[in-house]
Amino acid sequence: MPTLIDDIRSLSRRGLLKGASASALLAALMPATSRSVWANPVFAAYPFPLGIASGDPLPDGVVIWTRVAPDPLNGGGMPMRAVPVGWEVAADERFRTVVRKGEALARPELGHSVHVEVGGLEPARPYWYRFRVGQELSPAGRTRTAPAPGASPAMLRFANAGCQRYEDGYFTAFAHLAKENLDFVFHYGDYIYEYRERNTPLRRAREVRGDETYTVVDYRNRYAIYKLDADLQAAHAAHPFLASYDDHEVDNNWAGAISEEDGSEAFPHAVPPEYFALRKQMALNAWYENMPVRKAQLPRGPEIAAYRRLRYGRLAEINILDTRQYRDDQPCNDGVKTPCPAVDNPNAQILGPDQERWLFDGLARSDVAWNILAQQVPVMRRDLAPSDPPQISMDKWDAYPAARDRLFRHLETVKVRGLVALAGDVHNAWAGDLKADFRNPASVTLGTEFIAASIATTGDGFDIDELRRTQVERNPHVKYFNNRRGYSVHEATADRMTVNFRAVDYVTRPGAPLVTKASYAVENAKPGVVSA
Repeated sequence: MPTLIDDIRSLSRRGLLKGASASALLAALMPATSRSVWANPVFAAYPFPLGIASGDPLPDGVVIWTRVAPDPLNGGGMPMRAVPVGWEVAADERFRTVVRKGEALARPELGHSVHVEVGGLEPARPYWYRFRVGQELSPAGRTRTAPAPGASPAMLRFANAGCQRYEDGYFTAFAHLAKENLDFVFHYGDYIYEYRERNTPLRRAREVRGDETYTVVDYRNRYAIYKLDADLQAAHAAHPFLASYDDHEVDNNWAGAISEEDGSEAFPHAVPPEYFALRKQMALNAWYENMPVRKAQLPRGPEIAAYRRLRYGRLAEINILDTRQYRDDQPCNDGVKTPCPAVDNPNAQILGPDQERWLFDGLARSDVAWNILAQQVPVMRRDLAPSDPPQISMDKWDAYPAARDRLFRHLETVKVRGLVALAGDVHNAWAGDLKADFRNPASVTLGTEFIAASIATTGDGFDIDELRRTQVERNPHVKYFNNRRGYSVHEATADRMTVNFRAVDYVTRPGAPLVTKASYAVENAKPGVVSA
């Protein structure tokens, strides 16, 4: 006769462990002490060292987040008991007018994180929030709700940022981003890097420790290192984030059920998909624990519903995409190389059928001025070879041309207006046109793409040199390229979006001033990059 353990194993084999029945099974196996509540906690150290955050604003509410972790670099340092955490939202920064308050449980299953979906707020206005556990009070954060669905706001102002490897430099760009006047920050991913520690003269006070991340505790500790950074905390405290993920939150260049160690020449000993699913489940659990996202994004085993759509009145819809979970494995054994026949797969997937259909349906029904594809990897063609033959990155949309062609045909068919793609991942800043046929410069321009540079990766970078000239010459649809660390700021009215590429000239030491390296724009009625 099957036992309760057999039932759980059966669920795991089918990739489930989701829903109320699975939760009940797990609860039945948990000892009573782990389900009890620590009602009057007293901490040996400050319980909010990882700060606070908000995200995914709606017209009537927003998510507010914190994580109780008095010993953050050692799994959090909390007992395996739930802890009640009080929260309050105020109409003023001194909390004289508290408009919403309540209590949530910080549960051990989620690393003692708290995700409160606050409702009943007014649209298009700032709010302040904070938490309390025991006698300890968290820092305060500022957030902002979205406009009412039918409103026509005069402007939307947001930033695009990501790719922050702790060992590679200081997060000075986040300190500057915290001072910007923004409605939100889209964080496209690579919030952490999963690699094993490496010797570096930078940031020795809190060096990334240990081997590559595999267990949920490994990932929690890695997030803690990053979230202890004061500049990153300042950015979260100043603005709501629209959080997504790319590859390094799990494993470099993972694709669907396939890990980087895929049995290729570079990695001859493949990780079986069912083993990788265990790692992915722990990684996505830790991502959820540390991001200000809604319960709808709670992982179900190794699966997560990360794609979603947010609306800013009649001015913009932001389609937050997931270009990792549903894609095919990279063709041609990954890397940057001349395309092999596998690139021509007519059924290639980077979004997957369900997400692609969801995106296409939303774009077809859209009635807003700007349709924003907030995603991870460059859509535009990038020939990266210094000379013929062409070479492309097998990890970007370039390696999935059939998927890109389906998107572009849909844009033409339904005549989507104000199409702007956001991306990151490549650690450089780019601006370019999305052409119906990248090999024909005279073909119709369907949209515009702006790619943000990294916050901190691969050193200080550089400005204009021979590489920039090569990129533009071999890719005539590319209008801008720069290799300094930073982010982009977008200002959208009904008629025009202006994009300022912000950067710092060094990250290998703290305190770099902020510089606007370039400014470009796109007219709503005419897609394509123009000078601002």
